[in-house]
Amino acid sequence: MMTKHILMGSVAALALSATMALAADKTIGFAQIGSESGWRAAETTVTKQQAADRGLDLRFSDAQQKQENQIAAIRSFIAQGVDAILLAPVVATGWDAVLQEAKEAEIPVVLLDRQVDSSEDLYLTAVGSNLVHEGEVAAEWLIGAVGDKPCRIVELEGTTGSSPAIDRKTGFENTLKGHDNLQVVRSQTGDFTRAQGKEVMESFLQAENGGKDICALYAHNDDMAVGAIQAIKEAGLQPGKDILIVSIDGVPDLFKAMSEAEANATVELTPNMAGPALDALDAYWKDGTMPPKFIQTESKLYTQADDPAGEYDRRKGLGY
Repeated sequence: MMTKHILMGSVAALALSATMALAADKTIGFAQIGSESGWRAAETTVTKQQAADRGLDLRFSDAQQKQENQIAAIRSFIAQGVDAILLAPVVATGWDAVLQEAKEAEIPVVLLDRQVDSSEDLYLTAVGSNLVHEGEVAAEWLIGAVGDKPCRIVELEGTTGSSPAIDRKTGFENTLKGHDNLQVVRSQTGDFTRAQGKEVMESFLQAENGGKDICALYAHNDDMAVGAIQAIKEAGLQPGKDILIVSIDGVPDLFKAMSEAEANATVELTPNMAGPALDALDAYWKDGTMPPKFIQTESKLYTQADDPAGEYDRRKGLGY
């Protein structure tokens, strides 16, 4: 029995070595959106770690939230003859031409955490959460927290035209249907940033009787929620109590706010999109295995009852 276990372990080790050797001479281009949020920074950190662990040469481009910069980066990667491209698209539209160029160069493209409105044959696969489901989970929590009480909701939307902004809004609003006591009364983009989240929340507070007419805030990401928390405190209200706060991503600072009772819930978006993406590329390079067109990650709800202080400690070193 021991011999069998040793043999199986040796086979597994050889298989891992073969995969590592296969990947070791590969070059990957990573066209990242930018660093608009703590989650985005963590995704970059984890992607670089995943590439290093596999012996890959990762060439990184920060688009600073501009699609034209991402398109230029992809064309540069194609010119360099990279073996694959990871793309976290800043918006959903306008990718057909450059993705076609990558296809003609026989360079597989894997989408990370966001979708594009392009033909599926222009990319190998997409790794991400079900963004509509994230909005649904956030809404279900709020419905349970509020019950039958009237609740006026303000919404901080993500970057206009991005798939998370579109889908997280859709999931949230669809789930509220039939619950007429909950109404989204104001909705505006905060562009996924803390600064814009704070600024837009300040305008919401001014428009809603100093915030006294606001029951809850739904933010499309945690960073906007963290900015909004500051605005709420400066307005003399208690975030998490006077105004319920639910958001999406699961970044350390939101867990810190939850541990201090200044936020109520977050729906986790794992920053490790690269792991499944590189697994899919490894299999594709090895024997041409085609992955499914969408590889879904989990969308887990965390509340104040889920050890937010511990979650903060566990996540704070990931580059958020």
